[in-house]
Parts: sequence; structure tokens; C-alpha cells
Amino acid sequence: MRWLGIDYGDSRIGLAISDELAVFAHPMRTLKHGQTALKEIRFICESQPMSGVVIGLPKNMNGTLGSSSMKVKKFGRDLAAEIPAVKIIYWDERLTTVQAQRVLHSTGKNARQSKAIIDQVAAQILLQSYLDSLQWSNETAVPS
Repeated sequence: MRWLGIDYGDSRIGLAISDELAVFAHPMRTLKHGQTALKEIRFICESQPMSGVVIGLPKNMNGTLGSSSMKVKKFGRDLAAEIPAVKIIYWDERLTTVQAQRVLHSTGKNARQSKAIIDQVAAQILLQSYLDSLQWSNETAVPS
């Protein structure tokens, strides 16, 4: 089953999706912030089976929640109301945009060239982090 990753922003929403084995995350698309975004995400989740949605939760560097976190939590509640059958997970997204900028810069893209995909790459990084945590917990589980 696949997972959907969401990097929520005030103007854009980056999406990433996992492969069917939930091992690798891939950039998917960028949505404009607005009324249709929830419906588009619902369509994605209904068009293919999803284990859940991982939404990046912005935290301060000391681990506390800032004002942006409240916007993300509201978006998560709205998304849960739109697609109640899908599990919503909040995942620490600290520095994912910085990492995305570095990755894109290393591929030769400047800031202007990166603007269209940076949110997707940030969503990919946070989703991959979540998927890695699942793999790690499965590999280190002690049999009963």
C-alpha cells in the first residue's frame, strides 16, 4: 500500500507518493493552496489504495510547535473530514525545505528553476523519513 506525503504551505502544497512497497518516496506534484486542494488530494487517495497520509508538521528547532503548526493541524482536520477512511500522520518536517534546496542546487537548478518543484521535493524528503522509520522499526522488532 502506498503513502502520500504532504508539505503544506501558505501558497503551495507539495505532494509525494511512495511506491507500493512503501520503501521509496517520489515527488508527485504541487497544488495551489485553495478550495480545490482538498478535493484533489481526496481524488488521489481514492484512485489508489493508501495506507495513510503523512503531513509535515513544522516545529521550531527546540521541538516546540510554532504558529505554522496550527495551520497544518487545521489542514489535517479538514483533510480528515474530506477523506475520513484515510489515516493522517503528522511528521516533523524541520529543515526539509533546506534539504530540498540543497538537493536541487546539487543537480544544477537555481532558486528560480527550483520554485516549481521544491515543495514536491520537500514532501518527498519528509515522506522518505517516515518510510525509513517504518522500515527501521520493522527490522528491529523483536519476535514474540
